[in-house]
Amino acid sequence: MEEIPRIWKKAYLWLCFWFAINYGVGTFIEWELNTPHTYIFWNALSLFEALCVLIIAIFFYANWLFKFSVYVQVTGHAVGAMMHFLIMGSLSYYLENHVEGYIGWDVWQAHLIGLLRWEGLHFHDQYIMTVGVYYVISYFKGLQKREAEKSELSLKNREMQISLLKSQINPHFLFNTLNSINTLIGSSKEQARKVITQLSDIFRYALDSHGDQMVKLIHELDFIDNYIRIQQVRFGDRMKFVKQVDFSCLSVEIPPMILQPLVENSVKYGIAPKDDGGTIILTVKRFNNMIFFEVKDDGLGSNAKKVMDGSSSGVGLNNTDQRLKSIFGPGSGLRIRSNEWGYSVSFFIPFEDADQQIVSSTLDELNSKAV
Repeated sequence: MEEIPRIWKKAYLWLCFWFAINYGVGTFIEWELNTPHTYIFWNALSLFEALCVLIIAIFFYANWLFKFSVYVQVTGHAVGAMMHFLIMGSLSYYLENHVEGYIGWDVWQAHLIGLLRWEGLHFHDQYIMTVGVYYVISYFKGLQKREAEKSELSLKNREMQISLLKSQINPHFLFNTLNSINTLIGSSKEQARKVITQLSDIFRYALDSHGDQMVKLIHELDFIDNYIRIQQVRFGDRMKFVKQVDFSCLSVEIPPMILQPLVENSVKYGIAPKDDGGTIILTVKRFNNMIFFEVKDDGLGSNAKKVMDGSSSGVGLNNTDQRLKSIFGPGSGLRIRSNEWGYSVSFFIPFEDADQQIVSSTLDELNSKAV
């Protein structure tokens, strides 16, 4: 009984309750108008008890037929309706005729034929109603199952996306950073230690990021700062980085590692191929109930050999675009602009002011860092 879903138990009880009312009202009218004998109440009770048992059998039978094609189900339920009529009709014959001494094939046959005319049609209704309840519940359970599978698939998709982001950092970035550390060991061991610490912080942040977890912008900026410092070890004065961040936005919660692919694209396709390098500008501003993010550079832009439309970076920009849309809606997708003077990628996310707690929480973050 514990393994039976609650909805089926409720459906069974409601069906029994409904048929109890039908038998009760019908029997009372019959007793009042035609047959003023108490035995008809006992007969009705016996039929009702048999029906309650048959409802369980009908549920199991319908569940078994549900595995087959529609044609098999229709044929099976036609046979099931006839069997239900024969069982309930035979029980009715036994209660009304057999116990009174009217016994025989002809009497049984005449009784069933009489039921087919009018009185026994409610036996068919009982079967049809029970099967109908089964299919209605099965339909809505199927919808719930599909929604649950859809939600689970969406969750797995997001987890896969964040895993792809983590793996995206590992290969080429790790290789280049290790080469930089190898070079620094011979010239500046202190600088090499700093780069190792920054690299450790980057991978700790990446490994701690998972699923739908949100992080404060101030933590994401720390991650970007470490990433840029390591890249500056490699590129030196050829790469400059400027942050234009609205102070009131520092405690806004965003998906982890949402800015890294944008910055990486500027480094890889805008600044690195350019002989004299360039500047990457990260802008975060608040416009009423929206937060604006932009990463732009004055690198090669549309003159780059690879256009940064998302395909150039593999999963990078495409993944970021999908994550933003799945979390904040279609309006939060990436907006990409390119010209001969550089490249820009931007997006908006909704923002709700939570009783001016942003500034105070940000001050706490900054004070803890100062300590």
